[in-house]
Parts: sequence; structure tokens; C-alpha cells
Amino acid sequence: MPKSAADSPTLAPGRKHDRDVQPPHEAQIVVAFDDNGAASALVGPYGQNLALIERRLGVVADSRGNHITVAGSRDGCDAARRVLEMLYEQAMRSQDIAQGDVEGAIRAVIAQGSLFEFDPKVAKSQFEEINLRKRPVRARTAAQDSYIRALKRHELVFGIGPAGTGKTWLAVAQACQLFERKEVDRIILSRPAVEAGERLGFLPGDMREKVDPYLRPIYDALYDLMDSRVVERGLQSGEIEIAPLAFMRGRTLANAAIILDEAQNTTSMQMKMFLTRLGENSRMIITGDPSQVDLPNGQPSGLAEAAKLLDGVEGIAQVKFTAQDVIRHELVARIVAAYEGTPKQNGAGKS
Repeated sequence: MPKSAADSPTLAPGRKHDRDVQPPHEAQIVVAFDDNGAASALVGPYGQNLALIERRLGVVADSRGNHITVAGSRDGCDAARRVLEMLYEQAMRSQDIAQGDVEGAIRAVIAQGSLFEFDPKVAKSQFEEINLRKRPVRARTAAQDSYIRALKRHELVFGIGPAGTGKTWLAVAQACQLFERKEVDRIILSRPAVEAGERLGFLPGDMREKVDPYLRPIYDALYDLMDSRVVERGLQSGEIEIAPLAFMRGRTLANAAIILDEAQNTTSMQMKMFLTRLGENSRMIITGDPSQVDLPNGQPSGLAEAAKLLDGVEGIAQVKFTAQDVIRHELVARIVAAYEGTPKQNGAGKS
């Protein structure tokens, strides 16, 4: 377990930090870790995890071996200590620490506040987890936690929100878990084949090669969450099927985990067609970003209509993400927030 100790409550005026000259700080703490390997993973390559903690919490952090010194306001130092302890617990479980994990830990600590005694193990376990053979997948934000809970409890779930919030990735993780546990016989992943404002023209190759460019993000998620040999075998046997939305017409999808990604690019008729494919013992997950519709001008999005019509229907859950839930990169959250705050022009920003 990490050990923390408070040094003098203030730093001497004019003290120099390794990278910059900082004003006097209210407090300074030192957090020591027993495991050097976990401490190194916690700091991240070139100290990028500490840099993120510094920016988000307004503190100055310095690493020396398995000791991390944090200086800043008392609240900032306390929050940073909690974040470090939470990430250390994750590193001790031999889990890699990405910047999304750091952002998730920061948000969890901020959400809990400082009114109660902090236990990093309990704080981390409060978020839902999807257990896969390759590695566990844990929610990093409150919205992701609600999303995973909905995926486990409902047969049809809408995940709606901006890019970078983990909608598709978590949906694929849930489908993989159902498949690995033999709760479903197959995974069916689909997207509408609509270009994002571009005209790709004729694509050479067989059918799979023609549609692969549209479905590449789903392939990436599959290979990230399952062993590559299992994915390849599943694709060859048909247990994992990846196909454009147009190929779903006329089918009944039973005993399957079904995902429709980029659903904002469906028309009303396409969305109705897809929703009515749901068969016995199947789970359906629909994800999309209403702010990135690539349909022709004047064509309403089937996702927006379905979300409105099916709101409150028993057995159907809707989880909405915002720019505050973006975990892809901290700049992505700022970009999304900037676009959301920009007045929409005629013919742009359709939803």
C-alpha cells in the first residue's frame, strides 16, 4: 500500500521546481509506494500520467524512484494523493494504466469529494466491470458505469453521445462477454455504409474488402478485447459477423449479441427495420452521435427519432453521454465542448 506523509504546510518562497518556478504552496505531501514496477507504471511514459494529474488538479508533482512529491493547495494535494493511490491499486493488479484510466480516477475522486474516508480499493470497485478472458474492462466515468449497468439489465440499450466516450468499445466488450460465457451463440456487428462527408468511389476487392473501411473501428475493438485467434476463428465460422446495415433486412437475429454502431446515419426506415430484427435470447445495443450525422441535407436521423419514440418503453434503456464523459484524450473533450457551444449553421450540425 502507498504511504503518504505531510511535510511542512508551506514551501519556502522562491523555491524552484525542476521544470518551473512556482509560487508558494499551501501544502506538500510525499506518497511512497512499495512496488517500484507499479510506481513506474503509475507515473507513465515520460511522466505523462503525472502531467495530467498536475493539469487537472492544479498541483505540482515530482517523481523520485518510488516516491512522488505533490505540492499545491491542501484540497488539490489530497485529491492527487487519492488519485495516485487508486491508480497504484490498479497497477498492482498488473493492469496497464492509460491516460483514460487517470482521467477516470480523477473524476471518481472529484465526484466523491473529501467528506468521507477514502479507500482506493472501494472507490475503484464502485464502478461496474465487464470481465473478459483477455482483460477486465472497467467503467471510467459515472456515465460509463450507468451504461454498463444498463447493458447488463436490458435487452435493448441506446448509447448516445459524442465521440471518445467509449460507447462502441463498451458495447463490443459486453457482446464479447456474452459470447465467452455462451449466453449467446454469435456476435453481429453492423454499421450503415455512409461516408463521412467524403466520396470514396469504387472500392476494389470482394464483399468483405469493400465494407472493411466502414467497419474498421469495430474490428479494432474486437481485436483489442479478444484474443486475435478467437476473433479470426469466429469470423471464419460465422460466429462473429460484421456486415453493413443493408444486409440485415429480412433476417431474424436470435441467440445473438447485436450492435449497430454510427446509428445516427440511419434513416427512419432503416432504424425501424433494424430494431425489428431482434429475436429470442438476443441483446441489441445501438450507439451513435447525433452531432455527427452524414445523411443528405433534410434527411432526419433514425437514431434521434427512435430515441424519442422509445423513451420510457419497458425493457429499453437509454444512456446519454456528454463532453464531460470523453476519455479518449483530454483535448477531445475540449473540442467537443467547443463544437457544442458553437451556434449551428443552416445545413450543418444535423441531429
